[in-house]
Amino acid sequence: MNIIKQASYNKNDFSIEAREFLYRGFIQVEKVSLRHRLFHQAAQTPVLQRELIHRPEAAGVLIYNDQQQKFALIEQFRIGGLDDADSPWQLEIIAGVLDGDEAPEQCIRREALEESGCSIEHLQHIFSFYPSAGACSELFHLYVAESMLPEKGGIFGMPDEGENIQLHILDYTDLAELLSNGRLKNAPVIMALQWLQMHIHTAQIYLRGQT
Repeated sequence: MNIIKQASYNKNDFSIEAREFLYRGFIQVEKVSLRHRLFHQAAQTPVLQRELIHRPEAAGVLIYNDQQQKFALIEQFRIGGLDDADSPWQLEIIAGVLDGDEAPEQCIRREALEESGCSIEHLQHIFSFYPSAGACSELFHLYVAESMLPEKGGIFGMPDEGENIQLHILDYTDLAELLSNGRLKNAPVIMALQWLQMHIHTAQIYLRGQT
């Protein structure tokens, strides 16, 4: 079996013994009792107890512009960083949760207007991934989009939803320091900026080849 293309086992290789919701709100917490198959054995594990946090699907986008040599990040207070040694105000890409049956692209276009004032036309999908599969069901869809950026940042968000978001417009020359100084502490922004770094490098190689 080629594990690069296919997981070792599938949904037929685990069984749910019991499940119970411990909390129901915007985020739901469930206690799950289960067994799953062991690698290279026909046997299963004993019954395991796990807590599963349910979060809606989410989508995010890194907005950049090659002509301006700039990209956009946002900064806001995050409860998950409450005990962070530096600050709970996190640098992030523009993102939000999908509303009902909303497609990731629709979510991103809506969030981009709300959090930056930017209108996006063409989106490029990079990855869909589980940010914390050890405990959380959230699936995150990561995109990039090239669009005209404002010259300066500003304050955005939906105050009635408790949002207070600062938009930062950064230069491509800031990228290397951002990826090395420890300021970035969430997976989507790190992945997106690593993509941008490769994008810039590829463009530079192409331009050198044209001269």
